[in-house]
Amino acid sequence: MPQHGAIFEVYGRRRARSDGRAFGNTEVKDMKPQIPQPLTTEHQKLHRRLDAALDAGGEIADATRRLIDVMHPHFVREEEIAMPPLGLLGSLSRGEYDPEMDRVLEMTDALGAELPVMLKEHEAIREAAASLSRAAESAGRNDIVDFCADLGVHAATEEEVLYPAALLVGDIVRRRRENDAD
Repeated sequence: MPQHGAIFEVYGRRRARSDGRAFGNTEVKDMKPQIPQPLTTEHQKLHRRLDAALDAGGEIADATRRLIDVMHPHFVREEEIAMPPLGLLGSLSRGEYDPEMDRVLEMTDALGAELPVMLKEHEAIREAAASLSRAAESAGRNDIVDFCADLGVHAATEEEVLYPAALLVGDIVRRRRENDAD
């Protein structure tokens, strides 16, 4: 691992959940929400592309470090409250409910409360990515310019699809819990 791969070390450390199970398994064992594997894979790819941008050195590396500083705490929080609820989508779409699913409500309630902050973080990420894109364009690094554009699409996907879906998971679980209590 390159010396500047600290983002990977931190990311790797976060991969173990407090209950000792790994993130990223799309199976929902005992109805505990886990981050769907495609989302974990996408975040891993973004981290690898950030690491590659650091390898460019100079202004590109400086701009990449600024982007990492903005992105890292955001990614951590997403993986705590926004992504795990999505692991219940398959079960919920099949009409399944188990009281274990109620664990997701703390996450989705936190997401609902923190959503304005997370969206502001996306603005800061877009600004930092634009700065990186300018530095990369000046250096003729179209691969990094493309990465910055992909990062914008990633943020839009979260805003328009993933965050709303996670909030809907909470709404559905809450309704099913209430119906189960009747």
